[in-house]
Amino acid sequence: MKILVTDHDGNEHELEALEGWRVMEVIRDWDLNIKAECGGACSCATCHVFVDEKWIDELEGPTEEEEDMLDTVPDVEVNSRLSCQILMTEELDGLKVKLAPSSRNEDAAA
Repeated sequence: MKILVTDHDGNEHELEALEGWRVMEVIRDWDLNIKAECGGACSCATCHVFVDEKWIDELEGPTEEEEDMLDTVPDVEVNSRLSCQILMTEELDGLKVKLAPSSRNEDAAA
């Protein structure tokens, strides 16, 4: 399976993904610049992504807990999701997301 991820600089990356993995884990493990502080516990919003409009209806809607976390970021949009809350399935092969500015890890090397 593949995920297409646009990084903070506008470059698109095709990442190999495994079923059952969180999108955040895939992005992090391919060394893209994503903060992902809580490691997938839905207790921060540092893995914030924008889901391509063609994929929005393919995802289960966000939980109330996820919506509460998204309310804490300044750059939230209608297609905002926490990548730790999206689990890869065969149906999501080719999922396209863009890293939100608020997910940038300022401590990471450029």
